[in-house]
Amino acid sequence: MILSEDRLQDLLAKSLAELPQDTGDFAVVLEGSIAEGFGNPSSDVDFLLIARGERETPTMPSLLFVDGRRVEIRTRSVRQLTDQFSTLRDRARHPGRVPEDLLNRCQRLLHSHPLRGHALVEEVKSLMPPGQFARIAADWWGHRARQSLRHAVALLCLGRNEEAVEWNRAGLLQTAKAWAAGHGETYLEPKWLSLQLDRAGRPGVRERYRRLQETAPAPGGDREAAHAHLTACLDFAAALGLTGVADRPGRLTVERAAGVTTWPAGDRVHVVRRRREVFALGDRAGAVWRSLVPGRPLPEALAAAAAATGGDPGPLLATFLRYGLIRLAWKGGGTVTPSLPLAAPPGPVTPPPSTARPLLSVRGAAVGGPDAVDLIPLPADRFAAATMALVWSNVVVENAVEDLTGALRRRQWPVAELTARRAVHAALRGLFSAHGVHPLPPDCDLVHRMDLLPPSTGAIRSRARELLARAVASPHDGDAVLEDLRSFVALVRDSAGADAFPASFDSAGAWRATLELGYDWLRVGVHLDATLPIEEARDLLSGHGLQPHRTG
Repeated sequence: MILSEDRLQDLLAKSLAELPQDTGDFAVVLEGSIAEGFGNPSSDVDFLLIARGERETPTMPSLLFVDGRRVEIRTRSVRQLTDQFSTLRDRARHPGRVPEDLLNRCQRLLHSHPLRGHALVEEVKSLMPPGQFARIAADWWGHRARQSLRHAVALLCLGRNEEAVEWNRAGLLQTAKAWAAGHGETYLEPKWLSLQLDRAGRPGVRERYRRLQETAPAPGGDREAAHAHLTACLDFAAALGLTGVADRPGRLTVERAAGVTTWPAGDRVHVVRRRREVFALGDRAGAVWRSLVPGRPLPEALAAAAAATGGDPGPLLATFLRYGLIRLAWKGGGTVTPSLPLAAPPGPVTPPPSTARPLLSVRGAAVGGPDAVDLIPLPADRFAAATMALVWSNVVVENAVEDLTGALRRRQWPVAELTARRAVHAALRGLFSAHGVHPLPPDCDLVHRMDLLPPSTGAIRSRARELLARAVASPHDGDAVLEDLRSFVALVRDSAGADAFPASFDSAGAWRATLELGYDWLRVGVHLDATLPIEEARDLLSGHGLQPHRTG
């Protein structure tokens, strides 16, 4: 070790003196890189204090600075350590389910250097034989290497050459770590791998590993170079005993991801992830999504998507995979779940939310372009509620304009005045909904809450204020209000993406188009338990988009 026994004992005594509790009955070990025989002047000095009995000690370490060294002190009881090894033994049957921290804590204790209470230290170290732990660690690393290399095969098939090379390198490191662990070099931290390979006593393995890392294609390299590197990495992995992976992209199949559902509205495809997040797909992304057939081999899925779009769908399929909207499975080997040690937990990426404004329209969420896979900056239930409110507000506008026309014909001036205001408020509700505001302010507050919306809606605010203050006391007043109201509604709808909304009450066909539009969004809303604009809307769902007293 880089620190002598006397120096370690001195650091230990000074460190324990800074702790508030009595530590006289604790056994103490040094663990980590220094105990492994690695380390450097910047390495932490990691002490683990072991207490007899059942006590529950904190997981969080204390960090001290002693004689120019950073010292970390953890505490564990015998009962906690026993549980720790028991959990590892149970989970080891499925290497992919072994948490990295659990494996790391067990390894650090088993390879620790005793400083006090040697008998107790030997007692807890006997909880798992070193050979058994080495097999568990080798299987753990082997599982990760297999997943990384399968992922590299997939990325290369999708044309993501640079990304494939990075996963080649990850799989290469993990393969070498698996081999080293099988030879007793179980310390998890990857940065010491070169020293572990030196100590394992197989120069050929070390040199071949180093050469493959150094000859990885530089960024911007072509597919041939990336493929040659993958082939070399797979050959190396096979030579070290790794099984279950080969350069055969046809063994990869595209599969549904759990908790992911598809909701088309108009021409827009919306994908809901885990009932919480909504992704809106651009036209080309939507075409690729529609082409996917679960269970189809990845090369066939790629070809079908290319036929559907006339372009290269590889980047979009890679994005779907990255966001967890689809998954890949290896025939006979389950879902491909690549992960890196000492990194973020594996799982789907969540991109920054979309900045499109307005956010919603009656035909679907706004997107940034044909290849967009945009995350809507609203929880899924609020997204559904806002879109349903947007559609319903436009129905109310149509109804109010029709009522206003009738009231003017009958010279019902007070009725016309209130109906015009109702139409203005309904249009404003649609505008707020298009920007994702939900729940909505009360009608009488809408014009005063326009500061919630972008400055570009200032003209709408001014027009709304003017219309709400208008009186109707004559045919001239009525005609002017009706004309200005129609102009105002057109302005709002143009801003809110509802310019093509059907004239709901003009004809049976227009009403049918309105019902179809409402049905698309109602299905999403009910699935997500969103607030419905009116309870009667449930009847439209039960009738599969038909009126309750019609069959077709």
